[in-house]
Amino acid sequence: MIKEIFEDSKCTYGSRRIAEGLKVKYGVIFNRKKIQRIMNKYYLKPRYYKEPKHDSNKKRLEENVKPNLLKRDFTADKPNQKWCTDVTYLIHNSQRAYLSSIIDLYDMKIVAYVISRTNSNDKLVMDTLNQALAKRKDVYGCILHSDQGFRYTSNEYKTICQDKETIISMSPKGSPVDNSPIESWHSLLKKEVLYSNNITSLAEYITLVEDWIEFYNTSRLRSKKK
Repeated sequence: MIKEIFEDSKCTYGSRRIAEGLKVKYGVIFNRKKIQRIMNKYYLKPRYYKEPKHDSNKKRLEENVKPNLLKRDFTADKPNQKWCTDVTYLIHNSQRAYLSSIIDLYDMKIVAYVISRTNSNDKLVMDTLNQALAKRKDVYGCILHSDQGFRYTSNEYKTICQDKETIISMSPKGSPVDNSPIESWHSLLKKEVLYSNNITSLAEYITLVEDWIEFYNTSRLRSKKK
């Protein structure tokens, strides 16, 4: 029940709102501390939750924080005009992998993605960025939007973007709605993969995610833009 309410909230509810959801939807009352223990056990962390960083080299570089250029305008007139990027968890039982993705707001297709089982999110993000830039040649002036996490404020990330003349844009702190296209896409992926399959291992989960992304980019029907 906790997992269902958490996923219905697009992975944004903490223990307090989960408690309210349990009461409203199922008519049951649980102690918030118990809910928090269960959420911790199954890695149900709200999207705004940031795990403690133990590597002193992985601190956000404040001088590399950039203004929000999108300002919630998620429309694009042509490919490679506006991209959004983020990292999310793929969790099965006590195991997890990390998915880094870049989406093009013109056609809402995934430009590049990388899945890793190791918590080296800086390398994960750089690999995703380099993959996207290798696939799309005409990226001059492309706005690349993200949150203000350490991986996006690193000097390496800034250098790669400057070299390809892409423009960095960042959401304000604690404002996932300003990066909602990629947030919503990650939620859609998990919903359709998890609800349609009886997954038995993390390796199977990763394979299904890769298959679904291929389906999404090539075959999945979607609403036409007006």
